[in-house]
Amino acid sequence: MIRKTLFITGASSGIGAQTARAAVERGWNVGLFARSVDKIGALEKELGPHALALPGDATSLQEQEAAMGKLAAHFGDVHAAFANAGTGLSQSGTRKGDPAEWERLVQLNILGVLWTARAASAYFVKNRGHLLLTGSAAGRTTIKGSVYGASKWFVHGYGGNLAEEFREWGARVTVIAPGMVDTPFFDEAKPDKLKPEDIARSVMFALEADPRANVREVFVMPVN
Repeated sequence: MIRKTLFITGASSGIGAQTARAAVERGWNVGLFARSVDKIGALEKELGPHALALPGDATSLQEQEAAMGKLAAHFGDVHAAFANAGTGLSQSGTRKGDPAEWERLVQLNILGVLWTARAASAYFVKNRGHLLLTGSAAGRTTIKGSVYGASKWFVHGYGGNLAEEFREWGARVTVIAPGMVDTPFFDEAKPDKLKPEDIARSVMFALEADPRANVREVFVMPVN
């Protein structure tokens, strides 16, 4: 079996790290892209020869392009990319929110996604690849004063637009939309909510769908 290769942003913990584990188990190579050099280095060691640590900042198009180039040189190509890196805010609301935090959020949650799509498109126009984006239940409903939620509305809208664009090359686009997940994204544990492995399984479901089928959205909510 020829292993395909998946590039993951925000791969150092949570959904990104668990998706890397699931992908390697399912026969993929993975590129682990994140700023946390120690964490992705440890994950690379855990996963073995089918993983490559790629330190970098998702808010930089140049760093994402360079990382994908290294991944393609190492494993032969980039067949899929998961724009998973994201951040939240310490305070919601327009009057109470921190404009500096908004700027950082836009850089990562919106521009970071654009950079992944742009960098990956160079490969997908040739190999009919697959782009996945981490959306959110917060991007499917209105939440009082939520700038974070608005950033995920962008992801959902852009994901649909990308799907129409990428289908011209036979490539696919999926938005993975989870409800609350028990990850380091939150300051306190959420033991009764979704786990990162639930979302990793959703990613693999979309990736492994028959090539004739584009699973455009996977919306996963906790039972509780």
